Amino acid sequence: MRIKELTDALEAWAPRSLQEEYDNCGLQVGDPRSEVDAAMVCLDCTEEVVEEAARTGCGLVISHHPVIFRGLKSLSGGGPVERTLLAAIKHNIALYAIHTNLDNVIDGVNGEIAARLGLSGLRVLDPKPAQLRKLVVYVPMEHSDAVRNAVFSAGAGQVGNYAECSFTVGGMGTFLPGPGTDPFIGEQGQREAVSEFRMEFIYHQPQERNVLEAMFAAHPYEEVAYDLLPLANTYQRTGSGLIGEWTEPMDERAFLERLKEVFGLAVVRHTRLVGKPVKRVAMCGGSGAFLISKAKAAGADAYLTGDVKYHEFFEADGRMLLADIGHYGSEQFTMHLIQRRLSELFPTFAVRLTKTVTDPIHHF
Repeated sequence: MRIKELTDALEAWAPRSLQEEYDNCGLQVGDPRSEVDAAMVCLDCTEEVVEEAARTGCGLVISHHPVIFRGLKSLSGGGPVERTLLAAIKHNIALYAIHTNLDNVIDGVNGEIAARLGLSGLRVLDPKPAQLRKLVVYVPMEHSDAVRNAVFSAGAGQVGNYAECSFTVGGMGTFLPGPGTDPFIGEQGQREAVSEFRMEFIYHQPQERNVLEAMFAAHPYEEVAYDLLPLANTYQRTGSGLIGEWTEPMDERAFLERLKEVFGLAVVRHTRLVGKPVKRVAMCGGSGAFLISKAKAAGADAYLTGDVKYHEFFEADGRMLLADIGHYGSEQFTMHLIQRRLSELFPTFAVRLTKTVTDPIHHF
């Protein structure tokens, strides 16, 4: 399979436009046109992981964390990043990263954490701004169903949990076909007045190309009159962190034991017990201390994440239980998520999980 087929599928799920400004997602080593027989999925792409991929015939390594995160001034093997890149080049193995773009979709990293904990009623803790746009298009009334269906099929018209949402109002459109035109209605040099619908659709910005292509293909006019409008509305399917609930509350100590069991932890760093049951749980895989205030404002009984610093624990302020399950611990199931997604899309293509444990932190 060509590398581009795999990466296009991943980016249809978690568009690269959703990555944070500081991030570096996408194909970092390799030719997207190259063919590979198998892919290996990992959390961190290290030299050891690349060697494992070479031994098992995997021509592509898909990692959550990017290998190239900051600029490189040399490639001489002077550090772990450079050695990893040299190993990939030596074995002709492509490297691809799907990082904060996968953090920022509701069925991504945090969705997998929520699923492992059995939480439901999920919503994004801190929605990403400027994600929605509106398409306004003017269509001859008799062609409105064809255009509407085409735009819906391209993904437009989703409002929360409601699909195929649109607004239509009738009116009169006029136009005068000029020289060199081939009008669908009317003749050159004669002004036409046509009964038209103004049709409006909301869509997620990464879908824009597909939505416009579908609209143009279904529209009968040679020149289509349309507007694209940015919206300030919140899009609840992209952003940082998630919050969900259990049907029945859980004792705080039982909650901490649940974390240890689900994430395979020997210990959990946490704030003092608050003395109330845990029902509403917020989460952010990786380094999520920046969302502590958002979790409190959302009424979370507990917030779990990784990489919490000493002074950041004070921010829980006795209002919720703050649990640090580690960066690796919170994101360890991300590679299972990616493998599952690709295996569903390409059932005859081999997608393997690394057997290399890349967690750099050990406890004695």
